[in-house]
Amino acid sequence: MKIVVAPNSFKGSLSATQAAIAITRGVREVLPDAEVVEIPVADGGEGTVEALVTARNGTYQWVNVEGPLGDPVLASYGLIDEGRTAVVELASASGFALVTAAARDARKTSTYGFGQLLDAARRAGVKTVIAGIGGSATNDGGCGMAEALGYRFVDGSGRELPRGGAPLLRLERIDKAGVDPAWRDVRVMVACDVTNPLTGPEGASYVYGPQKGADPVTVRLLDRALAHLAEVIEHDLGKRVADLPGAGAAGGTGAGLVAFLDANLLPGAPLVVDASGFDGALPGARLVITGEGRVDSQTAYGKAPGEIAKRAQAAGIPALLIAGSKGKGWDSMLKKGVTAVEEMGQAGHNLQDLMQEAAPALTRAAARAVRELLGQK
Repeated sequence: MKIVVAPNSFKGSLSATQAAIAITRGVREVLPDAEVVEIPVADGGEGTVEALVTARNGTYQWVNVEGPLGDPVLASYGLIDEGRTAVVELASASGFALVTAAARDARKTSTYGFGQLLDAARRAGVKTVIAGIGGSATNDGGCGMAEALGYRFVDGSGRELPRGGAPLLRLERIDKAGVDPAWRDVRVMVACDVTNPLTGPEGASYVYGPQKGADPVTVRLLDRALAHLAEVIEHDLGKRVADLPGAGAAGGTGAGLVAFLDANLLPGAPLVVDASGFDGALPGARLVITGEGRVDSQTAYGKAPGEIAKRAQAAGIPALLIAGSKGKGWDSMLKKGVTAVEEMGQAGHNLQDLMQEAAPALTRAAARAVRELLGQK
């Protein structure tokens, strides 16, 4: 019997790879001779590189880059498709977790290290880049990233601007003469699950700036800076990004990727599930098992388990979802093709205890659910 195991991460407890291993262990308790295919998945945020490297038997590459405030950071990216595709995460080089709470300053943080990571991938000879841009500490419109790729951002006196979001108010001109023309042959696809525009009340600065250390005065300053950046981008590069859905992702890095690398902003879960090879693993499968830490109304719309369930249903294969807990709207997954939803804990279990012992709890839940669903003793 063939079973495809394709979980998301269980946030705070298990990576998608660890979850797949735990679920497989439970399956084999019930069906020791089963053919189990592990395909960890993600939505495009943190964990995307690990999920795809595991699912596609890829490799990790390590690069010394500059962190959000210029500190040295050892970041990684993945190579899959025999080195033709790179998988990168902004968070590994320019992420929120790399800056202490006391040091968070959205006026100064930069995506320069993310650009260094991207350029390392290009120099490795890839033809496609899949980029996850969740978890940023930045609000610079991706200009730091672009600077690392050879763009120059200059003021009215011809001086290069300091890095960060605030100096963009003084931006006069964008010079692209230093960009390696090899980038024209690289396709960049961005996993982007937010639809925020670049500026305004729903834009990058107002919605995400406060968690990156911006007070109300700074939020307004950064919003003006990004609006000005959009004007200069349109004038110098011919790209209109101001009203683009998703442009506000990662402090405007969504806009920057489109403007500076001609990237496509795409829904994260379908992009990552496509890249994982999940569809190719389905033929002959009797069951698909997915899961995540908390299943609720959002799981069905935009999350990897929802995408997995939809594809399993289209292939006529039953799907089981295992979750740490159920939230409001969890039953929407039953309409998306999930045959059954199994919680990791049973009556009387404490959620915090489950998180500390997540792997064995997930193994037990998988064994229970498979036994019940397939009628095994």
